[in-house]
Parts: sequence; C-alpha cells; structure tokens
Amino acid sequence: MRRFIVVLGFALAGCLRLVAATPETAAPKGLTARDAIIFGLVEGVTEFLPISSTGHLIIASRALGLDAETPLRDAKGELLWHERPSEENPAGVPLTRKLAVDTYIVVIQVGAIAAVVLLYWRQLMGILRGLAGRDAVGIRLLRNLLLAFLPVVFAGLLLGDWIDAHLFSIGAVVAALVSGAVLMFAAERWRKQNSGAGTSRKEPHELSVRQSIAIGCMQCLALWPGMSRSMVTMVGGYFAGLSPAKSAEFSFLVGLPVLGGAAGYKLVKAGPGLFAVFGWGEMLLGAAVAAVSAAIAIKFFVGYLARNGLGVFAGYRLVLAVVLTAVFLI
Repeated sequence: MRRFIVVLGFALAGCLRLVAATPETAAPKGLTARDAIIFGLVEGVTEFLPISSTGHLIIASRALGLDAETPLRDAKGELLWHERPSEENPAGVPLTRKLAVDTYIVVIQVGAIAAVVLLYWRQLMGILRGLAGRDAVGIRLLRNLLLAFLPVVFAGLLLGDWIDAHLFSIGAVVAALVSGAVLMFAAERWRKQNSGAGTSRKEPHELSVRQSIAIGCMQCLALWPGMSRSMVTMVGGYFAGLSPAKSAEFSFLVGLPVLGGAAGYKLVKAGPGLFAVFGWGEMLLGAAVAAVSAAIAIKFFVGYLARNGLGVFAGYRLVLAVVLTAVFLI
C-alpha cells in the first residue's frame, strides 16, 4: 500500500506538471469517454481513502481543462441554469462548465455507494432484519448511522451554497490537505497512546448515542473539499474507541446516506442542465468505473489500515499539498 500511495502521488504530480505547462484551449462541450473514465477512477480510488476524493476530483477537473466559468447554452442557444431566476435571486445562476463538472463529480459517487453495498451486504441485511424486529445488533447499528448522518445534513443544507462558491478551488484544497494531515497525525498518536495499535474490540453497533453524534459532527468538516469524509469519520471512530478497521467500516456505511443524499440533492438542483451538457452515457460510465475501482480500493485499504494506521496517508496529503502549491499557486 505504501508503494501504491507513492506511485499515485508521482503519477498525479507528473500529470499536473504536464497540464500546467500546456497552453489553455477551449474545452469541448461535453465530457469524452476518457474524461469519464478518469473521473471514475479518481472517485473510486480516493473516495474511501483518507485523502479526499472531492479534492482529487477538483484537481482532475483543473488538469483536464474542465473548470471554465463561461455560461453554457443548449442546442437552441438558450442559457442552461444552475439556479433559475427567482424572487430571492432575480439574476439566477447560469450553469458554467465548472459548476456542471462540480455536480458531475458528486453524482458519480453512486458508483462508490454500489461498491459499499456489494462488500458490506451482510451488515446491510442485518439492518433490514433489525427494521423487521429480528436483529437487535442491526437496529442499533442503524441508529448509530442515522445519528452520525444527521449533523452533516443540517450543515450541508445551511452551508452548501457558500461552500460551492468559495471552497471548490485549488487553494482551499491545499489548506484542507494540510489541516487534515495534522489532524490525522494527532489522532494516530492519541490512538497509540491510549489504546495501543489496533487493540480496541468495540464494534460500530456498540457506540453510544453521544459518540455517534460526535462522529457526525466530525463529519461536517468533510464539507470542506480536500478534508476527506472518510478521514474525519475514521478519526471520530478512533476517539470513540473503534479500531482502525472498525472505524473504516463505520465510515463506509455512514457514507451510504451521506453520498446518496449529496448525489440526489445535486441531481434535483441541476440535473436537467447536467444531462444536457454531459448526457447519460458519460454519467453511467463514470459511475461504473467508480464502482469497480472503489471495491478494489476498499479491499486493499482495510487490511493495510488494520496493520499500519493512518500515518502514511497523512504524509501523502502533505506531499500532495506541496506539489499543488508548486504547480498552481506559485
């Protein structure tokens, strides 16, 4: 896994350097199959690693030249809308390529959701049995997942528009990468000092109401692109007494409603314009690639995390922050 992380970092750095040295050209109207595959791979590999899928997708968007702010028009020449004019906002918000891609990279998270459903179907079946009154463990797990899910819902509804306007940038991602790395180093040190590496035997369904809500509040930090939802949820699991592997499991499961809710909200808000720009084919291709790559990444990640913890990923975040600063911000 350490070798994989190093290779991933060098590959990304090389691509960014190449793109930074290439003159900007007008982007085509829609996504190509290559673009969809790249976005799907980046989403699938990074969604459940503690290195921020959103941050990497923003970087990929910039590298592919798909972050233009020019308003988009349909085949008839009429403006496409991200938010139609209303009494509160008479001018509305035209759909730009950047806004369309920002929405696309949230929507293809359904592929990552499919991977979790496939790999953790036993826990999900336990939840269904719990709803039928036949599995006490399943119903307690469902309770904890809902409690960890609700804080980020309220925070997202309250701050979503401000985040879209101010934090989907390379500078914001760099700041989040560094802040998240510091948090990870601190959490890893705390875990080893207080419980020893991997000695906790607590299960996700054994979390208390307070602990589940606390993890949900930690998850709100992930609304900052570059911070990583899986990372802050795992750190919250550490502080609640879960082992690294069980923290990852809880993170994956609570990601189902979080990612599903975010994708659904984006589709309702900008779906018609999104499909007018990209079409169904690229949407489905990106989600399918994300599903396969996410399933592979999860299988490798959980085993590595159980043995080694979060330290190497914190180091990767710092290296990536330095690369992004050198390529884009200096």
